[in-house]
Amino acid sequence: MPGDSMIEERSYAFALRVVNAYKYLTTVKGEHVLSKQLLRSGTPVGALMHEAKFAQGRADFVNNTSIALKEANETQYWLRLLHDSSYIDDATFASIFGDAQQVTAILASIVKSTKANSLKYDTNNS
Repeated sequence: MPGDSMIEERSYAFALRVVNAYKYLTTVKGEHVLSKQLLRSGTPVGALMHEAKFAQGRADFVNNTSIALKEANETQYWLRLLHDSSYIDDATFASIFGDAQQVTAILASIVKSTKANSLKYDTNNS
């Protein structure tokens, strides 16, 4: 499927950053509630894209990628909340939030283009 190896690597690297942020937030900042939400939304992105690599057709691929997109978008929410509540400093926030935005944008592009290609395929084969 289009762009899947690049996004798989990026989403894995992003999930690793989320895990490290979780460890920092729980051990250094003593924050356990919001950081757990961040962990729960940020790590499935990579797992879903890893799973999408072996999707059983376009519909399955789009489904996995769409769920990953929702999770990446939710992760941005938790990052903003952690930043605005002063658990994450400005520099750290800018870096990890930028990664979240990039992953989200790539996923949105993959979903959009895969759906468009599916429509073209369906129209041409009708």
